[in-house]
Amino acid sequence: MASDYLKTLQSGLTPNQKFNQITEHGMCIGCGICQSLVGPEKIKMEIVANGYERPLIQQTLKHAEVDKIMDVCPGTRVEGMPESLVDEGSKNDDVWGIFQEIYFSYAASPRIRHMASTGGLLTGLGLYLIESGEVDFILHAHEPSHNPTFGQPFISRSVEQVLEASGSRYGPTATLEDIVEVLNQAEEKKEKFAFIGTPCDISALRNYARHDERVDRYCLYMLTMVCGGFMEPAGMRKFLKNLDVNFDEVTSLRYRGYGCPGPTTIKTQDGRVISKNYLEFWGEDDSAWQLPPRCKVCPDGIGDSADIAASDTWDGGSPDWVSQKTDLGSNAAVVRTRRGCELMDRAIQSGYLIRGDSLTVEDMNRFQPHQETKKRMVWARFSGMKMTGHIVPDTKGLRLQSLFHQNSDSTNENEMNGTRSRVEAGKFSEDTPAKL
Repeated sequence: MASDYLKTLQSGLTPNQKFNQITEHGMCIGCGICQSLVGPEKIKMEIVANGYERPLIQQTLKHAEVDKIMDVCPGTRVEGMPESLVDEGSKNDDVWGIFQEIYFSYAASPRIRHMASTGGLLTGLGLYLIESGEVDFILHAHEPSHNPTFGQPFISRSVEQVLEASGSRYGPTATLEDIVEVLNQAEEKKEKFAFIGTPCDISALRNYARHDERVDRYCLYMLTMVCGGFMEPAGMRKFLKNLDVNFDEVTSLRYRGYGCPGPTTIKTQDGRVISKNYLEFWGEDDSAWQLPPRCKVCPDGIGDSADIAASDTWDGGSPDWVSQKTDLGSNAAVVRTRRGCELMDRAIQSGYLIRGDSLTVEDMNRFQPHQETKKRMVWARFSGMKMTGHIVPDTKGLRLQSLFHQNSDSTNENEMNGTRSRVEAGKFSEDTPAKL
């Protein structure tokens, strides 16, 4: 159910107004689950004027429909690990959440390790799950033909399809826009599947599991990457323009892979192939990172409720010029649930993954300083947003208030006031979604 704050904020609004407020306040991440909940005849994901993929209302919505969306949408609700998946062996860290084990891991196949985004952990798990028959298919993201800078939902039923879909997608991806239909088909055919998506996608799927018990019955594993956000469309267009590439001329875009992290490789209609390394794409000091508003205040970039989260492992959070040429690639496997541990053990024993040294939360803070900082600052940022009457996600089990109280008063005040100023300056605002 919505918090008292959100109920008060939306008092007197029509269902359509309540729903559009998610996007207008910059909280939509574009996962597409709203489309699936009410059907594309009522809400349809479309590319809008600002370049994002956003949900457009096709028919007048009902209050009950919007209330359900608000309870499931990761822009309005994000929760930690379900209590049913926490056992006596679970550890808990204020920043890194519930976990069983953390250790280095990478694909046993040198070819898979090289072609994957970092060390091939998620690709290796996908290959194991399909070839072992533990699942019938994997729902994850793939490069779309119509807009290669984006991602699109994709179902893999073969090794070839898993490999085809491997690699990061740093663009808008409505991975869950057909999740109800996927569950319908899984129920009809009595099929099991695994889901690989962003932490926001996992949040949405966990939220939906409270409304539809088929999620837990047919989705055996929820796997994610530790996520720093995706490049907003305006930032991608700027990057392409600097390369003298028209956005509409792009026929293929691989963000990472074939190295650790590997080059960003763009192919165009006139046959050009342009490659830029990670630092040239994102900037040596992250100066080129242009993130959606929702990513800047993300309460869970670490996959708090996933069975397994795969992380990059560069000291300081970014590769350097030398390591990009020499690093073979290793993920940190943040294994959060008992079933995640058992899956990792089987994949390792079956020769799909290599297990390396154990890691600590201090190691993870060293590898992911951006995630540690954001987790510690999110509650203050939410407080600044609330000062302006702005939507913030309802959260539970993410330890945000505990981390807030560990900060100095001056740090929290600076974060609150800075966020409030950005909201008041319109940095989080979007127009009501409308079709191009």
